Amino acid sequence: MILVTRLNGSVFAVNPDLVQRVDATPDTVITLVDGAKFVVTETLDDIVERVLAFRARVVATAHALEETGTADVLELPAHPTSDSSHTRSTPTTSDTDGDLPAPTPLHRRRP
Repeated sequence: MILVTRLNGSVFAVNPDLVQRVDATPDTVITLVDGAKFVVTETLDDIVERVLAFRARVVATAHALEETGTADVLELPAHPTSDSSHTRSTPTTSDTDGDLPAPTPLHRRRP
């Protein structure tokens, strides 16, 4: 996932495998394969760099896994505008005991 910023300043993650195209019109618009569009503050070049870094991280992790049989998950760089208030500093009970909440069902977008 890559982190991007909406025009209102909120940060969210986008799966680069679902990006169909990125336009600079003059705002940067990310279009996903399902037709969803997001206007973001990052430039076209920034988005391309983040996608390339994401793919390089995937390839490097896969290579390390092939070579050693194990691979450390490479940490994502911090988002330049993110603050530390969104990160958890201590694990919760569900993080340590292995219990995960039930998955949330996904629904198709209505046209």
